[in-house]
Amino acid sequence: MLKQVTLSYRLAVASRVVAAVMGSYCLATMATLVLTYALPAGRAQGLLMGMMLSFSIYAAAIVWVFSVRTAMYAWGGLLAITIALGCVYILIRPGAMT
Repeated sequence: MLKQVTLSYRLAVASRVVAAVMGSYCLATMATLVLTYALPAGRAQGLLMGMMLSFSIYAAAIVWVFSVRTAMYAWGGLLAITIALGCVYILIRPGAMT
């Protein structure tokens, strides 16, 4: 009655684990950078608020990685959001418009 676990299934799960750990970390880091400069507070307070919010973002991204249909969607979604946040950071960082 035991089902055989195929290699492709194991690789898909391993890919999701790597996406959850590494991809979510990159996403949370970019969100922290953006929130540091985007929040209407001083830089130190913005950094603290961004760091506190990044834990929630990290946890939500991990849950999301395991809730999407395929590992490719998980990687694509994490990559798209991280790149978008990176572009926003490039535009709002100090000295960006000089």
